[in-house]
Amino acid sequence: MGARCSKFSLCWFQSHLKPTVLESSDLENGAKSDRNAFPSFTEFSFEQLKAATSGFSSDNVVSEHGEKAPNVVYKGKLDNDRWIAVKRFNRLAWPDPRQFLEEARTVGSLRSERLANLIGCCCEAEERLLVAEFMPYETLAKHLFHWESQPMKWAMRLRVALYLAQALEYCGSKGRALYHDLNAYRILFDKDGNPRLSCFGLMKNSRDGKSYSTNLAFTPPEYLRTGRVTPESVVYSFGTLLLDLLSGKHIPPSHALDLIRGKNFLMLMDSALEGHFSIDDRTELVRLASRCLQYEARERPNAKSLVAALISLQKETEVPSYVLMGIHGETASSTLPLSLTPFGEACLRKDLTAIHEILEKIGYKDDEGIANELSFQMWTNQMQETLNSKKHGDAAFRAKDFATSIDCYTQFIDGGTMVSPTVYARRCLSYLMSEMPQEALGDAMQAQVVSPDWSTASYLQAACLFSLGMETDAQETLKDGTDLEAKRNKN
Repeated sequence: MGARCSKFSLCWFQSHLKPTVLESSDLENGAKSDRNAFPSFTEFSFEQLKAATSGFSSDNVVSEHGEKAPNVVYKGKLDNDRWIAVKRFNRLAWPDPRQFLEEARTVGSLRSERLANLIGCCCEAEERLLVAEFMPYETLAKHLFHWESQPMKWAMRLRVALYLAQALEYCGSKGRALYHDLNAYRILFDKDGNPRLSCFGLMKNSRDGKSYSTNLAFTPPEYLRTGRVTPESVVYSFGTLLLDLLSGKHIPPSHALDLIRGKNFLMLMDSALEGHFSIDDRTELVRLASRCLQYEARERPNAKSLVAALISLQKETEVPSYVLMGIHGETASSTLPLSLTPFGEACLRKDLTAIHEILEKIGYKDDEGIANELSFQMWTNQMQETLNSKKHGDAAFRAKDFATSIDCYTQFIDGGTMVSPTVYARRCLSYLMSEMPQEALGDAMQAQVVSPDWSTASYLQAACLFSLGMETDAQETLKDGTDLEAKRNKN
């Protein structure tokens, strides 16, 4: 039975994987199945946006930019509880209201999962405001250059590069290939930890005076000559972002290219990664950055070829971005049961120590029929070796010797004379403690097969699914466990 369960759980696990890296064909208007999830473009009144930002309170300021045409971005909340980012320009930034509205409506027609989409604007008297989807988890610059708890993982850096390339490809397909001042502050992270390109850089600001606010070391060479942004200029800026992802620093392209030409790749790489990347991946990303940073614009790749190159490099594609980022997605928290038991709370927190204490306290009292069957086995003195395996497994489990408990419980299960959901539950947690979540999920599911109404089995499945990054399935299973426990307590 144990072998059949492992095969079943593997099939179930594989069938429930939700790819997080989408092909470019799925991104037009977002994924087509999610098209209705995007809000339509709206022309807001100034009073609406004033109310949403608490009177443009300084407490709601997210960022502040510009010299010749200063602008401030505020966090706001609409009456329908939708969070928004409101960019308020200096009154001189857009003197022609018709030009502003036309530009905003054009950019506002774009809809993609790879963009922090423009969902509205306001043009009243001298006020010029843009309204975009709010991204709660800040900028790439914050997570890459100013991280506090952990550096960005290699798999996430590769994902950022791909998603950004997909955003640029989408914009180009819609006739908006020009992006002004592409840099690490223009890449934001949504409620699920996915990177998105800010729509604000797609707007042409006629009074800004320049399209690049970074220092000259990062400016495309042709822009310095002509003062004009081209699609190839955007690719050059993409190359500087690849350098950011490789090095964890905002390294000038000229210096990086010197290191690359000298084959001094280690000096280029972020020391915080501590070698947690393959040499082949590093080599390919360095090669791609070099191509983007070619002096002659015509020698640089286009967005479509960047996407093709980056898709093949992706790692851990089944793991959600918020897991790779070490954040807890708001999508998950918004679907939580209203009231969780201590067991449910421990699963949600992935607090394996607390789960261990709870399983210890529960013992075998919820294992229906197990006590009588064990007594009978002991009374007849049959299969004493199998029972000893369980006894040794329990002792190892109490002592937190999880490798031994796995071995002993496996001997008991493979004995085949008796089925105990508690043994499956304890081996499940032992697997989790040993960083073997897929094996743990198989045991949690088998415990539920043996005892369908046992809340412990559902709770443990949730803990396994959380560990595997399968947040939606984990939430559903956590709710099942909560409902089963509530039902049992009523009886």
